[in-house]
Amino acid sequence: MTTEVSVKPAKGRLGILTPGLGAVATTFIAGTIAIRKGIGKPIGSYSQMGTIRLGKRTENRNPLVKDFISLANLDDVVFGGWDIYEDSVYDAAVNANVLDSKLLDQLKDELSAIKPMSAVFDKHYVKKLDGKHVKTAATKMELAEAVMEDIRQFKEANDCERIVMVWCGSTEIYIRESEVHSSVEKLEQGLRENHVDIPPSMIYAYAAIKMGIPYANGAPNLSCDTAALVELAKQHNTPIAGKDFKTGQTLMKTILAPGLKARSLGISGWFSTNILGNRDGEVLDDPDNFKSKEVSKLGVLEQILEPEKHPDLYKDLYHKVRINYYPPHGDNKEGWDNIDIFGWLNYPMQIKIDFLCRDSILAAPIVLDLAIFLDLASRAGLSGIQEWLSFYWKSPQIAEGLYPQHDIFKQFEKLKNTLRHLGGEQLITHLGLDYYEQ
Repeated sequence: MTTEVSVKPAKGRLGILTPGLGAVATTFIAGTIAIRKGIGKPIGSYSQMGTIRLGKRTENRNPLVKDFISLANLDDVVFGGWDIYEDSVYDAAVNANVLDSKLLDQLKDELSAIKPMSAVFDKHYVKKLDGKHVKTAATKMELAEAVMEDIRQFKEANDCERIVMVWCGSTEIYIRESEVHSSVEKLEQGLRENHVDIPPSMIYAYAAIKMGIPYANGAPNLSCDTAALVELAKQHNTPIAGKDFKTGQTLMKTILAPGLKARSLGISGWFSTNILGNRDGEVLDDPDNFKSKEVSKLGVLEQILEPEKHPDLYKDLYHKVRINYYPPHGDNKEGWDNIDIFGWLNYPMQIKIDFLCRDSILAAPIVLDLAIFLDLASRAGLSGIQEWLSFYWKSPQIAEGLYPQHDIFKQFEKLKNTLRHLGGEQLITHLGLDYYEQ
């Protein structure tokens, strides 16, 4: 059986707004424009390059995702954002030093035309940065209203039918969910009273969700991961998702750990350290900001391995994560993992990983997919937490009372089955039974 789902067509322009126009956002914007010009390909983007199996294997139906379901066309996408520096996207991309200057020069006119709106920023939450292109207001509620006005003006100026927002700003200091986050009323009161537990990312999230604009949180900030904003998302039929783009080391963990668990191999220790030198590395050099990232990274193995269910294999697992700021590497993050495993009769073995990755190159297609899929979710009438997008997150946001799914293969199946559901196709479980599938 198939279920009919009403998905509005992707007509007109889609505006993608990013709080933060640093290395990740400018790599995403420049890359998307380059792809539209035929200069490059959207490697790493499932929405653009991925295929999806439909029906039985014998039917040989494996279309591209973008040919199967109505997604926004890249030619219809326009870009905007906010930043604490006044640099155009071209200048910011040159400063980020991720993309080759020869490529950027081919895109100079388009990128130079994209100028940042003044940002909501407070040095209390990101001590290592100090920009001057910032909004001033008496209250955080006024700042939220200023962001909403920015969105209205952007939408009108760019003739957009729809808007999505993806947070590409820095990691803020660690904040625990508290009373001010427990309801919409208390959050709004906190905005009016400048409550210290409402950081800039939460102001952007509130503004977007209040306007019915899908919102994704690309950092480990608390942001939209609160009872109040989940409630607001339901009130305004707004899809939300987060948190923290799954790019380098955590990507490797969610690929490798499920395989070790599937083979019932034990793990006694997993030590991870990173060096990176971009703006993100500088921000994470502060212990309060690193705490947010550490919490995001540490939960992955415990959920995948379930030590309480497999005590002989994982109950004594020692898991440590380190991030070190190393300016010479720039955006080229290097992640080292030492994994102590054991097998038959407890005999020890080791796995070593040295992942020399490019952080923004891995993050850019995630920004694109999240924007495209959240727009799809909105047109399909989905609201609240979009758990089917867990595939893209280090620390997936989930409904209260549930635990996040970190196994990337299970996440990918959920993503594809959601697309099948939205497209009116049979879900696939890979049971392999003759009466169900071939």
